[in-house]
Amino acid sequence: MTGSLLAYLLISLVVIVTPGPDTALTIRNTLLGGRGNGIATAFGVAAGQMVWALATSAGLVAVLLASERVFEIVRLAGAAYLIWLGLQTLYRAFIVGRETMSGPDGRRSVPRRASPLAGFRQGLVSNLSNPKMAAYFASALPQFAPGGQGMLSSLALLGFAFAGMTLAWLALYATAIASVGEAFRRSKLRRVIEGTMGATLIGLGARVACEQR
Repeated sequence: MTGSLLAYLLISLVVIVTPGPDTALTIRNTLLGGRGNGIATAFGVAAGQMVWALATSAGLVAVLLASERVFEIVRLAGAAYLIWLGLQTLYRAFIVGRETMSGPDGRRSVPRRASPLAGFRQGLVSNLSNPKMAAYFASALPQFAPGGQGMLSSLALLGFAFAGMTLAWLALYATAIASVGEAFRRSKLRRVIEGTMGATLIGLGARVACEQR
């Protein structure tokens, strides 16, 4: 049992640290709203994963994966959401950012930071609209959960462990990005990085939209 749990944690760690939509969104929100917004995004992502864990233990994820139509709706909704966030980021970087760099009185100003609540909501929605998360939980959790009457609770606990590891990793990511982000928050480099993250989110959304099941 201990060896099986260790294997699960190692596999989960590889999945978590591999850059994807959740990582890109956390970086984006940290740049736009600082460390608090980045960590709030991480909490939203983890909350979404906990919902997937509970849905897996209740058998709802299996129903989702069995329905081609429902799966496609979730996939396309997730892709559209990533593209929308990417477009918002590009607009903030190159339209709003250009205006606030000079300010109405000719002096530099900093764009208003996004709220942590918005970061949490975006992290939650982004994760819940990611069908890959459902596929991973449905395929990985049953392999490591012990059989018997306690299997359903074990599935949930394994999913919660995954969510906790994700939260720790993304919060660490947000803290690191925020520590260097303040140094260029008033510079043109900030707009370049925000623009890069916006393009990355659009690219990830397009990839999700074009992927075959």
